[in-house]
Amino acid sequence: MAPPTEEAAVTGATTKSFSTPDEQRSPPNTVVDVVHLGAHAVARFTFAPGWRWSTDVAPTAGTSSCQARHVGSVQSGALHVTHNDGSQIDVTVGDAYVIEPGHDAWVVGDQPAVLVEFDSAATYARSPTAGIDIRDVSEND
Repeated sequence: MAPPTEEAAVTGATTKSFSTPDEQRSPPNTVVDVVHLGAHAVARFTFAPGWRWSTDVAPTAGTSSCQARHVGSVQSGALHVTHNDGSQIDVTVGDAYVIEPGHDAWVVGDQPAVLVEFDSAATYARSPTAGIDIRDVSEND
């Protein structure tokens, strides 16, 4: 069996590695690695200890709470999420989650939180005019 390559495609399946993302975004205290799989985008979010949406993202987003819908899985670390309606959850290693718009979130503890997301991958921290560093690292451009 041949070793895996950075990008592999066969009929009905495509893979890419986050170690060579198509895009990398760097909002404060965050690295977002994005891979494109045809019409789909998948992102790996790495939030540093101390990251909080209302502190690190709200000033750029211009909203009082995150208005993105998140669908993903926690790979390491943990986040606490508080919705505008007062409901709260913690997401930790091994959890799959859906977080609806209208929330704040922050890293719990002193370890980075690493999450893989689908719904918000194409747009989270995407605006180049909002002062967020976006690096297109694709070789196909």
